This record gives sequence, structure tokens and C-alpha cells, in this order.
Amino acid sequence: MTPALRPLDERPERLLVVAAHPADADLAMAGSVATWVAQGTRARLVCCTSGDATSTDPMADPLELAAEREREQRAAAALVGYEEVIFLHRPEGALANDLALREQLVRVAREFRPDALAGPDPRVHIHPWGRVNHVDHRAAGEATLDLVDATGNAMAFPGLVRSDGLAPHSIARLLLYWSERADVAVDVGSRLEIKQHAIEAHAGRRDAATSGSTQVRAWAHAAGEPAGLAAAETFALVDLA
Repeated sequence: MTPALRPLDERPERLLVVAAHPADADLAMAGSVATWVAQGTRARLVCCTSGDATSTDPMADPLELAAEREREQRAAAALVGYEEVIFLHRPEGALANDLALREQLVRVAREFRPDALAGPDPRVHIHPWGRVNHVDHRAAGEATLDLVDATGNAMAFPGLVRSDGLAPHSIARLLLYWSERADVAVDVGSRLEIKQHAIEAHAGRRDAATSGSTQVRAWAHAAGEPAGLAAAETFALVDLA
């Protein structure tokens, strides 16, 4: 059973967003991040891959593709209001929730020390409209879940404490986007134009570049209607504190 949606009025003080690819976070939650940043939230974005396989041309240079996708994501992030974008340079289409990825993410989380963490919901394997959820989305989602415990565990990657002085940190809230179990909705009506411009910045990604303003508004309206909002983005919220 799909949970009832309620408006989410509280905002995080520090938000770390995990995404598998460039453009993912902008498609999923640029309106929420822009809304919260305007209210005082500090936000950082970490992209596990750099979009090095975002092409239908088998002769395309993956390094050139990655460089272009990173430029696009930085431009979009500046519009939304992220203070930093971190790329982990994992290969697109082969992202694995392994120890190396988790150590990279724990380092980022302990440096920034967010109270809220966002990432894709790894429980989604097949979308209701018949599309299989991308393997990188599932891996990034699993890594997001595992990040919660590892960030607060001194014996998880102890070298981060011993050599780098990165003490454990407790994350209070988890926000899972692209979730079929969403239970909170963020009012993004005042930031839809920013979301649209952020999506348009990803000219090299076809699904982002072809998402016109009418489509973005239709998505936001459909997401917000069950919560009584004209435009929203939805999340599955987990209180961890």
C-alpha cells in the first residue's frame, strides 16, 4: 500500500545529496534543494559517476563525455545553489556498492557532516510504468543506505580517523527520492523555473534535455496533488535520530 503523503515543512541545515549520474539529482530534487538553500540550507552534491557512457555513439570518447557532463552538472548545481559538487569518477554502467565506493562517500560525509542525506531509493527495481531501474541507481541507493551506519562508526574505515582526523558523525534524516513509498512532499512551486533551467543545463543527456517546462510542471503537479500542493517533489523519509 502506498503511504499517505504529507507536506514536509522542516528543512535540513546541511544536506548531502548522493546521485549515480550527472542530472539525476536535478531531475529528482532540484526544486527541493533550491527551496531549502533559499531558506538557509547548505547543500553539497556527490555524483558517483561522471556520465562517461552518456552517448549512443560507440566511437565517443568516454573521457570527453565525462568532462562535458561534469561541466554541465557544475553549471546546473550553481543554479540550484549547491556549494560544491564532488565527482567520484566511478565508471557509468558499472557502479558497485563496494568498500572503495563506501570509503569515498564516508570521507565526503564526515568532511561535510550533514544532518540530512538524500539518495535514490534502492528498493525500486522495476518502475510501475515498466522500466527497469538503472543498475547505477540501485547501487547508489544501496551505498546511500550503507553510508548512514559507516559515517557514524569509528571502526568503519578507521584510517579516516587515524590519518585524516575525520571523526564519526551521526546523520539524523534520510530522504529517498524516486521512491514508490514516498510519504512526504516538498512544496517547490516557487522554484520550478530554477529546476527547469538546471535540467536544461544537461544538454548532453537526452532525457534531461528533452524535459520541457510543460513536462516538468506536469510531473510536479502530479507529485504534489495527493498532498494538496500545486507543485512538489516527493521522498520516502526515514528519521534516524
